[in-house]
Amino acid sequence: MNATAPPRPPVRALGLCSGGLDSMLAAQVLRDQGVEVEWVSFETPFFGASKARQAARRIGIPLAVRDITEVYLDMLRNPRCGYGRHMNPCMDCHALMFRLAGEMMAEGRFDFLFSGEVLGQRPMSQTANSLRYVEKHSGHAGFILRPLSARRLPETVPEQRAWVDRARLLDISGRGRKRQMALAEHYGIRDYPAPAGGCLLTDKGYSARLGDLFAHRSNVTRAELELLRHGRHLRLDDAVKIVVGRTRSENEQIERCIDPRRDARLRMDSFPGPLVAVPGGARDELLTLAGAICAGYSKAPPDAPVDVRIDTPAGTAVRRVLPLPPAEARRFLIK
Repeated sequence: MNATAPPRPPVRALGLCSGGLDSMLAAQVLRDQGVEVEWVSFETPFFGASKARQAARRIGIPLAVRDITEVYLDMLRNPRCGYGRHMNPCMDCHALMFRLAGEMMAEGRFDFLFSGEVLGQRPMSQTANSLRYVEKHSGHAGFILRPLSARRLPETVPEQRAWVDRARLLDISGRGRKRQMALAEHYGIRDYPAPAGGCLLTDKGYSARLGDLFAHRSNVTRAELELLRHGRHLRLDDAVKIVVGRTRSENEQIERCIDPRRDARLRMDSFPGPLVAVPGGARDELLTLAGAICAGYSKAPPDAPVDVRIDTPAGTAVRRVLPLPPAEARRFLIK
């Protein structure tokens, strides 16, 4: 009597999820073929997973969120393929994420990886050459399926091994969204975010401040990276920069980033004005300059000495300074 081979376990796939419509559609296309799908979303100070969490709740897909800040910073300082328009290392970013997802694939007994990328949708990071680069440098070439454009791309291992039916995958390309919107209607997905980036590394101002930080610091803290999101950033010398709040809300955000064990903090004593953070502190004359800038951005009279309160790890002092007008302080701006 011939023994019957045990049935193959269900095919399982792990997807990178940005939280956008394309991520949701890619997962639904695989679900239609009976594939068990899960998602992973990676977080750093430059991008978060809030949209991915919303998408997971919306269509009921298990989601793992991983903070990858440390390994991401190593890549970001010297990306193999360089930067995009600003400090966005999109191709090396995607390769890193697929490499890390591949480690989870092995640990979680997934069969392959997938994403919602669409060929030609982004002119730099989603060309055929870019997608090949990502596969090669992820370490998982052949095991990355892009269901929305699969029929325009080389056949992958999941297709070759009949884990998925290539004929039932899609051939979307280009920047148009009509087919995705029609698919969303088909799957009953009516609430999804606009196709916009959420990565701070594509922002010109943030990238300038990050580039300055990298140029002057070999090691950076998460609080310093968070601080880059808020206020005016002025470099006083190679070792010292200050961050000046522009609104009450920004003052509150900057306050949360200050470490009283190492940073200095300046505020006006008698007039409404900004909070000024000095990461890592500064020598005496530069604290005086920071105080003058703080006063210059305040409601204090511009032509008379005023008091600024300076908190440092060593204690609190009040220093009398002559306000430095914003037009003169502009020469210190990081931009």
